Amino acid sequence: MRLIPRSFLARTILMVLLPLLVAQCIVANAFFGNHWSRVHATLARTLAGEIATMINFMDTKDSHAVSLLAKDIGINVSVHDSLNRPTTNNNNAREVGPLAKELKIRVKRHADIYLDRSKRLVFIDIPTKDNKIVTFATSMHRIYSTSSEVFILWLIGSILIVSVLISPFIIVHTRSIRKIAKAAHKFGCGMDAPDFKPNGSLEIREAANAMINMKERLNRYNKTKTDMLNAVGHDLKTPLTRMRLAIETDTYDKKDLLYNIDKMADMVNGYLTFARGEMPEIEQATELPAMLTRIARDYVGEPKKIVLDLPDVPVQFYARPSALTHAFTNIIENAAKYAKTTVKISEIDTDSTVTVIIEDDGPGIPDDKKEMAMQPFVRLDESRNSDSGGTGLGLSIAKTSIENHGGQMFLENSSIGGLRVRVALPV
Repeated sequence: MRLIPRSFLARTILMVLLPLLVAQCIVANAFFGNHWSRVHATLARTLAGEIATMINFMDTKDSHAVSLLAKDIGINVSVHDSLNRPTTNNNNAREVGPLAKELKIRVKRHADIYLDRSKRLVFIDIPTKDNKIVTFATSMHRIYSTSSEVFILWLIGSILIVSVLISPFIIVHTRSIRKIAKAAHKFGCGMDAPDFKPNGSLEIREAANAMINMKERLNRYNKTKTDMLNAVGHDLKTPLTRMRLAIETDTYDKKDLLYNIDKMADMVNGYLTFARGEMPEIEQATELPAMLTRIARDYVGEPKKIVLDLPDVPVQFYARPSALTHAFTNIIENAAKYAKTTVKISEIDTDSTVTVIIEDDGPGIPDDKKEMAMQPFVRLDESRNSDSGGTGLGLSIAKTSIENHGGQMFLENSSIGGLRVRVALPV
């Protein structure tokens, strides 16, 4: 037997109402255990005292005082030689239990108490000294407070009111989650959900946006994979064709063959590096000036000039140094390749960000092609000839590595005339 419901709607309602019900039960128990017993004990003491007083007046034959007192306190008093009452009284009833105890203490005579619940009346029969029976009739409100029942009704009513109020909100949240589930199912089947829009609470919208971003990343990944396969086929086709033609015409040269083989190996290594992504690496305390200086000296050669503007006391932050080295190597090598005379490298540190700016005075990149330049397998010269442009993965690999560190990479226009690559990394 399943005690916990399976649906989110039922579980949420249960999660809200169950603690409320427990709290209400605790409050009700405290109310009955304290307020109810005190109120009824006070009512019983008061009525028992009034009846004891009237019994004392009757014992002294002061019937006039009994009449006045009964009239003032709202009790009907009658004396009978005998009464035709039920064989069983209501002395042990919940409503009159405290009164029976108080009468036994104050009147010191046996009293039979009878209830007429339909008319809300109570009758108290007490024998007198002259062997008669005096009956005191009054309203049950004199001995029993109905506030307890009213209180219970209010407790139940409050639970019903809360249920009515929270149900629309829970239904809206449930509907938002169901939309996410349906969209995720479509995404998993390779379909789009054009009508899907994040709605609901902030957390639900964040989950929906995260799923949409994941779908976009998967689409980019699939497109990149397709582009990579197309690029591999296209790029390897040219050197292979040259090699085949040279062999078939018996005009091949060993140096040319080795050159073509080396170019093919470079291309394959580039594709494999991109396909594998970054290898797992432990984060370490990292400072960038030494890294940037070493890379610049290795890849910016004569006659081009290096301009370094790096802080003497750099910010230290945790990163994967090999991955960052690979990323900045791609950026600086690209700047050195296209620079005419100068490559400038700057670092600006703040409490929350390390910004690295790499500039060159080369031809730059048009504004409408800057975003395209960071995509994999894109060469802005629109040539697939390996002699003119590599694999088109340098900036893409660098961008991926920077983003994996939680940073961002931007392509901008340089103040010295060429391309400006701005990298912002969180501290």
